[in-house]
Amino acid sequence: MKALFAIRCSSSSVGFTYLLSKPVLPSSRNRLFLPDKAFFFCRGTFGTRVDGLSAARSVPPTLLTAEKEEAKAVLALFLKNQGVSKSVASRTANKSDVFIDHLISRLHSVHKSRYLVGRELTTLEIRDALIPYLESLHEEHGNVLVDVVENFPDPPVKDKPAAAALPAIPPPEVPLSSKKLKAVSRVSEIGPAGDLPPHILYLIDLGLDLEKIKVITRKFPAFAYYSLEGKIKPIVEFLIDLGIPKANLPVILTKRPQLCGISLSENIIPTMRFLEDLGVDKAQWAKVIYRFPALLTYSRQKVESTVEFLSEMGVSADSIGKILTRAPNIISYSVEDKLRPTAVYFRSLHVDVGILLFRSPSTFGLSIEANLKPITEFFLGKGYTQEEIGIMISRYGALYSFSLEDNLIPKWEFFLTMDYSKDELVKFPQYFGYSLEHRIKPRYALVREYGVRLLLNQILSLSRSNFDKALEKKLMIMTKKKTL
Repeated sequence: MKALFAIRCSSSSVGFTYLLSKPVLPSSRNRLFLPDKAFFFCRGTFGTRVDGLSAARSVPPTLLTAEKEEAKAVLALFLKNQGVSKSVASRTANKSDVFIDHLISRLHSVHKSRYLVGRELTTLEIRDALIPYLESLHEEHGNVLVDVVENFPDPPVKDKPAAAALPAIPPPEVPLSSKKLKAVSRVSEIGPAGDLPPHILYLIDLGLDLEKIKVITRKFPAFAYYSLEGKIKPIVEFLIDLGIPKANLPVILTKRPQLCGISLSENIIPTMRFLEDLGVDKAQWAKVIYRFPALLTYSRQKVESTVEFLSEMGVSADSIGKILTRAPNIISYSVEDKLRPTAVYFRSLHVDVGILLFRSPSTFGLSIEANLKPITEFFLGKGYTQEEIGIMISRYGALYSFSLEDNLIPKWEFFLTMDYSKDELVKFPQYFGYSLEHRIKPRYALVREYGVRLLLNQILSLSRSNFDKALEKKLMIMTKKKTL
């Protein structure tokens, strides 16, 4: 007969509970056995862990494998958000099997009722269950969290320096893990009838070739274990019903394979309704999802934090809906790490941030150091003031998205050969958005040929027919003046 023992231990501020599985003999009533296999649960309880382990035993192996991959993805993302490098976060998640088992046990405890009725958890449910727990561990252990995870179930070394947990120089990338190799092997597995798995054949029929499916699986191993009827087909049919062409589905699934792991009724559809309430144009869902399928996988809290920021910057409720429709990827930008610092930078240039957010939300995804500052310095070096630069960016938000070497510098050099003052660029910064070889040079050559003078925006923004009419009208006016 076997029994489970719970042993409560303490080490400084760290609390542990061990679950021990050992044979119980009559003479062992007062003896404490060392664990053959022990599960370490920070501040855990006996009852919930037993329930979790019982639930784990009832989960099908393929589903359990998928859940472990999901847990690894959650852990890696959480570590990256705490400042751990991408390579270290990935290595830690992939090498810490015991800790991943612990997370799965906790997951099964939290959602025991779901497993009793045979219901699979969605990606969001897994994330929502694990993130608060990881946050509590981070609050308790701080910079040694990586050490806690990697050495689990052993307690962290109290005096180990933080640098050991967060190395300044990340180690080389580890080769593809055995779990990923197993997942990749699964998608190309030939069955008894000589065919690939049904869900893989279905994906191939949608336009995803086997190599693309393998690439997706390497990045997101859980994708290999999604069931055809329960996960993949429902989301595909839902997307088609929204008006998304079948030809666009491979792009969407490649960008965000996690969509297949999210419940339609409990997550995706409520999220869409919530976004529609914020002003997203329901008639544009096909375009919105194609542009940024990850939008449907973000939590309501994440969306709300972005919306609150936009409102704080002076963007109206109606304009917020239009921004989310035209540029849904703005939700992916961190409010505190990306959006707010960028807003502060543009305000230093006297830019109306609310207007800029509405006109060019993608500008707020650019790096201040790598993209914004070099362009500001370029125009300052050409004699423009900060106020003038602010007017230019307010009038043409895409200005900062252009390459200095490939766009701004060549067009600036040609502008110097044109008979205009540099104030003309403050009035019409859109000049930098037109093709130098196919628009600017040919049209300016015609202006010179006719011997007339047009405003810079007339030369470039008018259609060809209206441009010709403007040339002829200007020529007629000049001819009349000469005859007087």
